[in-house]
This record gives sequence, C-alpha cells and structure tokens, in this order.
Amino acid sequence: MRILYLHQHFSTPGGATATRSFAMARALAARGHEVTLACGGYEGAETGLAGPFHRGRREGSVDAFRVVEFAVPCGNRQGLGERAGAFLRYAGRAAGLALSGRFDLALASSTPLSVALPALLARRLRALPFIFEIRDPWPELPRAMGLGSPGLWWAMDRLADAACRQARAVIALSEGMAETARAHGARLVEVLPNGCDLHLFGPHVPPWRPGCIPPDAVLATYAGAHGPANGLHQLVEAAARVRDPRLHLLLVGEGAEKRRLQAEAAGLRNLHFLDPLPKLRLAGLLAGSQIGLQCLAPVPAFAEWTAPNKLMDYLAAGLPVVANSPGRAARLLEDGPCGLVTPPGDAPGLAAALDALAADPARRAALGRAARHQAEQRWDRRLLADRFCTLVEAAA
Repeated sequence: MRILYLHQHFSTPGGATATRSFAMARALAARGHEVTLACGGYEGAETGLAGPFHRGRREGSVDAFRVVEFAVPCGNRQGLGERAGAFLRYAGRAAGLALSGRFDLALASSTPLSVALPALLARRLRALPFIFEIRDPWPELPRAMGLGSPGLWWAMDRLADAACRQARAVIALSEGMAETARAHGARLVEVLPNGCDLHLFGPHVPPWRPGCIPPDAVLATYAGAHGPANGLHQLVEAAARVRDPRLHLLLVGEGAEKRRLQAEAAGLRNLHFLDPLPKLRLAGLLAGSQIGLQCLAPVPAFAEWTAPNKLMDYLAAGLPVVANSPGRAARLLEDGPCGLVTPPGDAPGLAAALDALAADPARRAALGRAARHQAEQRWDRRLLADRFCTLVEAAA
C-alpha cells in the first residue's frame, strides 16, 4: 500500500521534539508499505535530510521511508499570525503533493488542524481515502485557553467536522480526544495513546547533567515547550518555595514564554534553563535526573484533552514524576504508584511534593521502578506501533 503521511512537525530522534510519526512511519514501512512522509521545518525538529532545497522542497530516504520536507519554518516562538501563515503554506504544498502523487491512502496527523485540508482536497478531487489522527483537539483547546476568536473557532469547528465525518477512521491519543471526535461526527474512532521508547530511555543510559547542576543535587527536570499552555510560572514559584537546599529545577526547551520565565527566575540559584536537547542527549539528562516534572496551566480542559510526550519519556527513564495535571495524567501516575500529583495552579503544593521526594531517596527509587515497570507493561511504543499499523490497514 502506498501511504501519504501528513505531519507538519515530523522529527527523527535526532531532534528535540516528539517522534511518534517517525516510529509509526517506520513501523508501516517494516510491514511492507511504501510510505511518503510530508513535513515542514519545525523548530527543534530534525528531519534527517541535509541537502539543499529546490523550489522550496527537498526529499530523501530516512530510515526505511521517504521524507518530503517543505521549506516552511514554524515554531513556538512565532506569533499566532505567523504560525497560522505557516500552517496554511504547509497545507498548500502538501495538497500539491497529495494531488500529484499516486497514493492509496493518506494519514493526516494533527496538530495543526490545517493538516486536514490537503487530505480533504485529495479525497474530493482524487477519491483518496484518509485517516485523521488527533494529537491535540482543535478548536477545543484554543477555545478553552481563550486563544483566537469566535469566528476562528467557528471555522475550525467546521474543518474538524469535515475531517472527522469524511475520514475512514479517526485515531485519538486519549479517550477525551476520542469524545471530541465523536462530537464532530466521527463514526469509527480508535484510541491509541503515546508510547515509551524503551530503547532510547531507561536505566541502561549513561547519566549526564550540565555543569550548572551541583554533583550532589537532587535534580528535577522539565523537558518540553515553554508556552502559555504549560504554565511554567508555577515551577518558578515552586523553586522559590522549596526548602531543601539540595533540590535544583532544570527547565529544558523553548517557547514564547521562555524569556519572561527567565526574567521571573532572576536571582533563584536553584532554577536553571537549557535550550532544547536532541532526544539522544535528553535520554542522558533524564538518566542523570532524580525527578521528572509535568506541568500545565490550570485549564480544566487539559484534564482529558492532553497526552504529553514528556510524561512517557519520564516513565521510560524510570523517573518518579511530580505533576499538577488532573484527569488522565493523574490516573496514570496513581497506577503503581509512580508519582505525586498536586492540584492545578498550586505552586506551594508543587514545592511541598518536590521537598518530600528530595528528602526520601527510597521513595524516589520505588516510584521510579514502578514508572519503568508501567512503561514496559503498558506503553511500549513497539506494541503500540503494531496496533497503529493494524488500524491503518483495517481502515484502508
């Protein structure tokens, strides 16, 4: 089967962003399918291509599949208007590829929601069936955060309606996201969560930590976006409140809020910032950390509508997790248990949880063992990739 995989933010493990589409494309290729993955240039991503662009695109073989990269830069530091323009430019280039190539099936992975546009156009003009994957529900999340306008949300609702109703199947990363797909009219919805890369992360990885961290520090690491949705000002306040002098917090990543966070943290000796790290380097950092940090802004919709990759990385690394996320993430951490959960928006609670784990290495070790066990038993990405392939083949 010839599959066109549309994911604007694709990255290999050489980059600093999520690698789900890399793992799924590789699994499809291993099953004998001919996969073409079309992406843009996402900040922090590494597509595996290094040659020059010709007429705004370059292509080549990555692992066992073909990658077509369009020269459409996009990143969290861009303003909303600039990002919207990047979304539409990618959709236009991807539509041209979908209409000119010979494919049996398209797989459109959102976000952004605009990735559905080329899939819908190819379905209308070429009768190309497609599968729609929801990795973040739009417009539900932007609307819950107050980002955008009623007119924009209305337009995105109509696009989500069309994508969910016309797709052969919808793949959602959580049951909460699956409910949004059903509300948009999807008939066949399958839940396939994010998974753990047990080869890349784990106790077998040599530990590493940056020179700014004292050798005897208890290191709590957050690795992810620094945007409004992440609410990282809570970690800045928590760092100011912790009492254990050995405890240090490290925030790794990039985003629109990073400069403001650094200004807020001025004078705090136990809070540090790093630029995004390639996944291979991040694996060493997590091996050299004692706690994983999961933080989100106090938005009620986040309880069931998010599925953070960083949480899977922490579990795979065998780290106890401190999180302020209710709902799905809280249930996951309570199973084992493999972490501590504090109420959303409660920076003092975050500080108290961090102090409690810093003072109790035996408890940290027990929670970390439970985290790795859960990663191996429930979230092994290889098993989830097999399920993904089966769903794609059945839908086709």
